[in-house]
Amino acid sequence: MEYDLELEKVAREIIKAKAKKVLIQLPDGLKPQAAKITKYLKEKTRAEIFIWLGSCFGACDTPNLDGFDLLIQWGHSKNGKR
Repeated sequence: MEYDLELEKVAREIIKAKAKKVLIQLPDGLKPQAAKITKYLKEKTRAEIFIWLGSCFGACDTPNLDGFDLLIQWGHSKNGKR
């Protein structure tokens, strides 16, 4: 199943926030897309992009943000649409 990750929108938000170091948190089902996400966002924003490899059990399960300017968290629904 292919998800619309809205990468253009995410890149605009990174630029708008003037973020230099960005932490991306993905649920396990989207982790295979991590390389694609990282490549796209680095090219579009010139920010350093890091992928959180720890658990992600929902919006309240966020990693420590020390040293990062922005956290971007993706999720997905049963039907693959937002």
